[in-house]
Amino acid sequence: MPPKSRFTRLDAFTKTVEDARVRTTSGGVVTITSLLVILFLMWSEWSDYRRIVVKPELVVDKGRGEKMEIHMNITFPRLPCELLTLDVMDVSGEVQSGVMHGVKKVRLSNEREGGRVLEIKDLELHPTEDTVHLDPEYCGDCYGAPAPSTVKKAGCCNTCDEVRDAYAGKSWSFGRGENVEQCEREHYGEQLDAQRNEGCRIEGGIRVNKVIGNFHFAPGKSFSNGNVHVHDLENYFNSPVEGGHTFTHKIHELRFGPELPDSVVKRRGWAWSNHHGNPLDGHEQSTTEKAYNYMYFVKVVSTAYLPLGWDSKNLGSNLLDIRPDLAELGSYGKSESGSIETHQYSVTSHKRSLTGGSDANEGHKERLHARGGIPGVFFSYDISPMKVINREARAKSFTGFLVGVCAVVGGTLTVAAAVDRALYEGVNRVRKIHSS
Repeated sequence: MPPKSRFTRLDAFTKTVEDARVRTTSGGVVTITSLLVILFLMWSEWSDYRRIVVKPELVVDKGRGEKMEIHMNITFPRLPCELLTLDVMDVSGEVQSGVMHGVKKVRLSNEREGGRVLEIKDLELHPTEDTVHLDPEYCGDCYGAPAPSTVKKAGCCNTCDEVRDAYAGKSWSFGRGENVEQCEREHYGEQLDAQRNEGCRIEGGIRVNKVIGNFHFAPGKSFSNGNVHVHDLENYFNSPVEGGHTFTHKIHELRFGPELPDSVVKRRGWAWSNHHGNPLDGHEQSTTEKAYNYMYFVKVVSTAYLPLGWDSKNLGSNLLDIRPDLAELGSYGKSESGSIETHQYSVTSHKRSLTGGSDANEGHKERLHARGGIPGVFFSYDISPMKVINREARAKSFTGFLVGVCAVVGGTLTVAAAVDRALYEGVNRVRKIHSS
């Protein structure tokens, strides 16, 4: 007989000889049941390991010199496109020029006719269009106003818009352009009259500097009078349409930055999609007053979505490192790795009649509105200094998965052994009682 190893005394797994083992039917049933339970629990552990969760982080937004896209789809059923103006302004109150945009004006038929689409036309922000004349020496009259600095030909007003700019510089009302040669040639008055009973939808997106600012929809041509931003409202208020024009509107969509792909929303479930929804989508306001003003105060929070494995592939990189002028409108903030830089926002709104007076009709007798202002729909947005990062991660690490498997196997076998022992002892006791 070979000498015993020094490790024999340390053996915690003592063995029994084959002749001392007893196999029972109940033990076989317990064994099969325990194996099925082990397989089920191991599959649950594997599913839990493969599950992806989104872990939000709140950090200080250290980005500088970034851009932000604003995508909109807003319908004005009682205002023609010819009168509707979109202006984009920054924190200083200056109109932003050179804004990259893909906004379209959609002419709509009257509400009573179903509001069908009549024409789709690109919107011109602060237009600068060339005019071709038969006579290259042509110099149009500015009709008593000095020629604005933005004209194509110094000292001349060769288009209807240039005459309107000249009048705006003097704070003169322009009207329909009667007896103005340039406007009669361009049929400005006829175009305006033809659209009086129509509505308008503004759809598309603009890319602006990521700073505090506002964009607004107001009637008539905009201009600056000193340090004040004003609009030519004569054609808006002097409307031949019964009931006049109003700023009744419906916001079909308003979002800041790209939207999450449907595949991501579906994978994250309803909680994710509701949490990141746009609060103004589907919002509608109605009024019968011409002189009415709607204001929306928006707080924008930068939000990043990082898919599983993004950190290891893009160590130290920034989602917005790409130059804004190289990214197409609608693609800024998206990367090939699947990461998305977008924005969430919260909003509060305020509306008032420009004629002033009490707000008793809205249930606020104690509130008095100031008199004056510009009718329209205004969106004032502020940028939060904080940033939310939604990072995809495994619900459990691989080490945690192995620990879980070991716990499942060991725990199940231990419980099964106890159950089998109890059944075996119980059967033996019953036999002894019957035999005696």
